[in-house]
Amino acid sequence: MSTSVTPDAPAPATAPAIQGAAVRRGDRTFLGLSRGAGILILVLMAAIAAFLIWKAIPSLQANTANFFTETEWKPDADPAFFGIAALTFGTIMTSVIAMALAVPVGIGIALFIAHYANRRLGAALGFITDLLAAVPSIIFGMWGLSFLMPQMQGFLEWLTTYFGWIPLFANDLGIFTRSIMIAGVVLAIMVLPTVSAISREVFVQVPREHIEAALALGATRWEMVRMAIFPFAKPGMISASMLGLGRALGETIAVALILSANYTINWQITEPGGNTFAANIALRWNEAGPIGLSALVASGLVLFVITLVVNMAARLIIARRAEFSGANG
Repeated sequence: MSTSVTPDAPAPATAPAIQGAAVRRGDRTFLGLSRGAGILILVLMAAIAAFLIWKAIPSLQANTANFFTETEWKPDADPAFFGIAALTFGTIMTSVIAMALAVPVGIGIALFIAHYANRRLGAALGFITDLLAAVPSIIFGMWGLSFLMPQMQGFLEWLTTYFGWIPLFANDLGIFTRSIMIAGVVLAIMVLPTVSAISREVFVQVPREHIEAALALGATRWEMVRMAIFPFAKPGMISASMLGLGRALGETIAVALILSANYTINWQITEPGGNTFAANIALRWNEAGPIGLSALVASGLVLFVITLVVNMAARLIIARRAEFSGANG
């Protein structure tokens, strides 16, 4: 008289198994696509490096000077005679000035927008700051050449008058145009949106519980920022700085318009002079001969390596310090 439902019992068990198999297939597909995308990036970077090395070999073989220590740039002379010392100095110096100005200001703007300004004012300031990123570099270059350079002469004269005892700010020529200092200021304005935008996004993501806990313990607003926001946001702040530095290192047109493009190493950054890798490539490409083109590619290879080293160093800093991850916050 008893009824059996055993023939129908396996039916409910097969549906989750089929669904689990489908999910596993989806996971494997997504994993394969993600891994393929990562491998593709590595392949592209290796291909770029191989291309640069291949194109740079003829000039390096023909060069009769020390490529790393020579300041002259005469790759089309007979014999070829060139080096990247002056270009390396100009690139690093302008980028350091830009980051020294842009990072504190950008982080300050991001902090004000995220935790001090009201919502309407913060949205307006954020929009204006982000809008700077859409301005072409040629516009920054022309603005720096026609407006900023004349306006900065008074400040540079004051800097030399009162701080000329520091070698960086000395000026023996009495000329305050087309200097590394002015180029660094223009670069700082150009990288400011990158630093500010990324830092702002990280500051907004700080858990509200961290902020409220610090305030509940009697911390002032600045103590709350220092103890609750900055430890959590350090990875984003470093990433923002590194992205800004990457743009500063590779900026071309704006720097080419401002600097006088000579091949000297001058530590007096208020005097005319200086050159960078990117600006030199842009200015010399059309007039260079076969060896000259190869030499420009060789300088581009050095800039490529410098950028990789900077980003790898940033990743190592983040990886080696556990507090950067925010896990202990």
